[in-house]
Amino acid sequence: MIKLRKRYSAVLMSVSSLPSDYGIGGFGTEFKRFIDFLSNCGFSAMQVLPFNLPDFGNSPYGSCSAFAGNYLYIDPESLKNDGLLTDAELENCIYNGSPYTVDYDFVYKSKSKMVKAAFINGFDREKNNVEAFVKSKPWVYDYALFMAIKEKNNGAPWQKWEENFKNYTSACLNCDLLKDNINFYCFEQYLFSKQYEGVKKHAEEKGVAIIGDIPIYVSVDSVDVWKNPNLFCLDDDYLPKIVAGVPPDAFSKEGQLWGNPVYDWDEHQLDGYSWWISRLERNLELYDAVRIDHFRGFASYYTIDADAENAKNGEWKQGPRMKLFSEILKKFDKERIIAEDLGTYSEDVAELLQNTGIKGMRVVQFGFDGGDSTHLLHNYSENCLAYIGTHDNNTLLGWLWDLNDSQRSIVLDYCGFKGDDWGRGGYYSDSCRAVIETVWKTSAAITVIPFQDLCGFGSDARMNIPGVPKDNWRFRTTFETIESVDYSYFRKINSLFFR
Repeated sequence: MIKLRKRYSAVLMSVSSLPSDYGIGGFGTEFKRFIDFLSNCGFSAMQVLPFNLPDFGNSPYGSCSAFAGNYLYIDPESLKNDGLLTDAELENCIYNGSPYTVDYDFVYKSKSKMVKAAFINGFDREKNNVEAFVKSKPWVYDYALFMAIKEKNNGAPWQKWEENFKNYTSACLNCDLLKDNINFYCFEQYLFSKQYEGVKKHAEEKGVAIIGDIPIYVSVDSVDVWKNPNLFCLDDDYLPKIVAGVPPDAFSKEGQLWGNPVYDWDEHQLDGYSWWISRLERNLELYDAVRIDHFRGFASYYTIDADAENAKNGEWKQGPRMKLFSEILKKFDKERIIAEDLGTYSEDVAELLQNTGIKGMRVVQFGFDGGDSTHLLHNYSENCLAYIGTHDNNTLLGWLWDLNDSQRSIVLDYCGFKGDDWGRGGYYSDSCRAVIETVWKTSAAITVIPFQDLCGFGSDARMNIPGVPKDNWRFRTTFETIESVDYSYFRKINSLFFR
């Protein structure tokens, strides 16, 4: 684990966006080369998106497991070097399409075949190591059992399984015929863990920390809800009574209907919030620090009827607040936890953040909507992270481009940009750098810049548009693009502003 300095900078980059020959980034040489690049630029950390398996929309924020790693990140070349793949099996993983987007249809099929081939080729050799791995991490067996039963049921949600598998305790007693499939999924997680440990060690040697991300919710069709239905607000058929989302805001006129089941916080309190403690423990094994997504949901959370068509008509309910975080802070250093406290503002969120002492987030793009916003840079404190943008925002250049002339002038005047004609291409880079440098000068303890903004990319490189279900989470880059970044400029401003 790397102990981070009080003042540093980070780059936001999804592992999926890293360049590779296999249709998606992963834990191969591409990860190590990117860490080397960050080190050369003077950055101290890489912030990643959740490592969870993605949902059907390819989002990593709604997963079938809060603990398991995404097998799409397992690197084919490393498996080949370990004797787990043949040359022909490696060749089958190569992607010949665009290097700028993730082709999820291809990578799901190719990586699934790849892991199965590695299992056939090497499980017997690795069996003792796999068993030791599973013994040290009990959640692995639960995930493997869930996935094996799901495979037996042709992918059907667990609520539709036969009774002897729908109940977790009963499933554990009736799993003998699924032994090979259970071993396969244990092996999958073993490979994920082994490869990640290798790239994490390289990051530690380079002095680059990894900041992770915990989605607040899980999918209703997940091992977590299956094993612990009492921890969620479900009906007699184990389906959500109410679901999670957010009300209408600047991102969406109808709000965002996420559809995840919400927690029964009274049940969580009965055993001292052990599920959440275990979840944080798992994530702080993986990462040097971790961002908790939708932190405001712990103060109060928005619920919507499960049969609603949109999120317009919902109800706010009180979250666990300090009852949960008192338990969390007994076990974990608050400096390793980051609160994503964005979204609908309320006093209870500010109070919870103050009581925990955890760092919150500020986003420069939210600061210029009129008034003396907390997101305006002169209001940043040492106890916050300052983001040029998040995975949900437009790129910096795209945002500036979409502003009207008056709004853009205010932003650029605020940031001391001296150009005469923003519309001329030569000024685009200078104007973006003026904003970046203004953020870097602030009192914020940590500054975070998306990789796309290192490159000066426009809106077409955006990672996600909230409320839009298609064509998100697909951005990728190339080694040539990474090598073209002006690393000397970022090294200079990181040094100049003591980051």
